[in-house]
Amino acid sequence: MSKSLRLSEKWFRRGLWLVAFVFGSFLIGLGGTVVQDLPKVESVQTLESFMNPDQLAMVQQEIAQVQVIQREASEKLEQLQLQHKAAQAETATEQQKFDAWVTTREATNLSAQDEELVARTRKLENLQSLERQALQEVEQQQQRVLDARQGEAKAQRKMQDMQEQARASFEPARKSQELRVFGYRLALTLPLLLLAVWLYKNKRQSTYWPFVWGYIYFSVFVFFVELVPYLPSYGGYVRSVVGIGLTVVIGRQVILALNRYLEQQRLAEAQPENQRRETLEYDTALSRLAKGVCPGCERAVDLKDSNIDFCPHCGIGLYNRCPACTTRKSTFSKYCHSCGTSAIEPAIGQSPGQ
Repeated sequence: MSKSLRLSEKWFRRGLWLVAFVFGSFLIGLGGTVVQDLPKVESVQTLESFMNPDQLAMVQQEIAQVQVIQREASEKLEQLQLQHKAAQAETATEQQKFDAWVTTREATNLSAQDEELVARTRKLENLQSLERQALQEVEQQQQRVLDARQGEAKAQRKMQDMQEQARASFEPARKSQELRVFGYRLALTLPLLLLAVWLYKNKRQSTYWPFVWGYIYFSVFVFFVELVPYLPSYGGYVRSVVGIGLTVVIGRQVILALNRYLEQQRLAEAQPENQRRETLEYDTALSRLAKGVCPGCERAVDLKDSNIDFCPHCGIGLYNRCPACTTRKSTFSKYCHSCGTSAIEPAIGQSPGQ
């Protein structure tokens, strides 16, 4: 910000920049909402849209049914496995009791215990029979689970075959839809960007410049955030080509602008000093002096050196003497900083130090 601005003017300008930022933020919010709603102008196409609806419904129903059967069979299998483990544990316990009793009987060799031996043997056989029955039920249930899994796999293969057949039509349609939606985005954002360029060239220093800059921020954001990320990518070719094109266009404009600037500076430096001063605005000159560059040619100058009164690059006068108090002052100052006398341009051919 130029040092020539009054304190109140500086704060006013800061407030206006804040207005520009807030204005641009609200425009960005509105633009983002509009851009997000653009895909809704067309119905969303899915892979299922390109399948036979009757066949799709039949396969989906088949998958759902086998999944229900598999879930129920798995739950029942878990219960039967628990029952089989319980039967195994009970049989093992009874076997241990039986073995211990047989050992005791052999030690005592009492014939009165023959009937108890038969009873214990029969009980153990019954438990073993129950265990075998539980194992058989587990095996049968495992077969049902396996059948259900194979049925689901078969139905899933049918679905995959249908998806592969539909994909041949779905992919081109999806890419075409993406291209159309991008076209909608481009049709919306390109005029906004062109308007921003026109405003930047013609209105950026107008009375309502905060709204102009706010709109410029909005258009730049919309272009780089709401448009560029949605460029269709066919193996990266589109993005690369668009990037190369934008780089060439922007680079060419920068080169042309640089050449125009250099030509304007060359012509300006060839003009008499009085004419060059007339084209320099007061705030612009002070701003360049504050940066340590010549206001005329914008080249670096050691302004702290009291022996330098003229720019060594373009010859424009930088310092002269106050006609009232002879204090050395900037030729671009309107008043003498020592005595307050209004500045008077030196006569043509007169040295600024005289």
